[in-house]
Amino acid sequence: MRFPLLALTLSSLFFTAAAEAREPIPIVVTIPVLKDLTEQVGGPWVEVKSLLSGYENEHTYSPKPSDLIAVRKAKLLFEVGLGLEVWVGSLVRNAGSAKLRVVTTSQGVVLLQDSGDAHDDMHHGAHTDESPGNPHIWLDPMNVAIMLGHITRALSEIDPVHTADFQAKQETYLQQLEQVQQQLMTRTQRLSDRRFIAHHPAWPYLAKRFGLEIVDTIHTQSGTEASALHLQHLIAKIKSQHIRVIASEIQLSQRLPELLARDTKARVVVLTTMPGGIPGTDSYLDMLRYNVLQLVDALEST
Repeated sequence: MRFPLLALTLSSLFFTAAAEAREPIPIVVTIPVLKDLTEQVGGPWVEVKSLLSGYENEHTYSPKPSDLIAVRKAKLLFEVGLGLEVWVGSLVRNAGSAKLRVVTTSQGVVLLQDSGDAHDDMHHGAHTDESPGNPHIWLDPMNVAIMLGHITRALSEIDPVHTADFQAKQETYLQQLEQVQQQLMTRTQRLSDRRFIAHHPAWPYLAKRFGLEIVDTIHTQSGTEASALHLQHLIAKIKSQHIRVIASEIQLSQRLPELLARDTKARVVVLTTMPGGIPGTDSYLDMLRYNVLQLVDALEST
């Protein structure tokens, strides 16, 4: 009995050491928030490359040759879906990797519809009947919890040895996410005026979660200028309704928000839809705190 037991012990040690020595899973994600979430769950067992760095416009991004190489090497690609990354389909096809699995992290999220035609124009041709709605789902932390679940399941399926580790890290992060959300909701509940003008339709999920109100939006179509008539309409609305805050984005030109601010005396606050877009927002939780607190400070001071 001694020798079979010894062999079994040595075999177990060998396979454990082999699992621990395994190279990290090569993963590509479309946007920085997915990189942060994947690293939070995957820890040392993943190596993640984000195609966007945080400063680009996710709608109009043009993949680079290095992106194609990264996709060819990857085992997993995490995307948001919903027509957000209209460029990712052709990138995956051009990579031609049979081993790549694409995971859409928006599945199961309750989508918000945009009022008016602004966002419909922006994503014209990108949405399908199966996935209508605003794609900026990660700006609501409750949706991030759903996205995290998709990431954890995909990692567990491709690396079942570390399933317990992935699930433990997921639970730890969900607790941090809940704590930050409650802290921020406490701040927004004190506001007497919750209204603001948005630069482009990225913020309905954040506004709904934290009890804020988007009165109108500057950009009506991605990559084009707002019409003079629309700008006049916005100026009149800001003045007549005494809207004091315009929420801009670092990923977009600041020319029109600053123009509106000069004509209306409203305050422009520059936010980011992507972790890393502004110093001090490298993680999703840092970005969430920054955006909400910047809005709160602006609304409180007007």
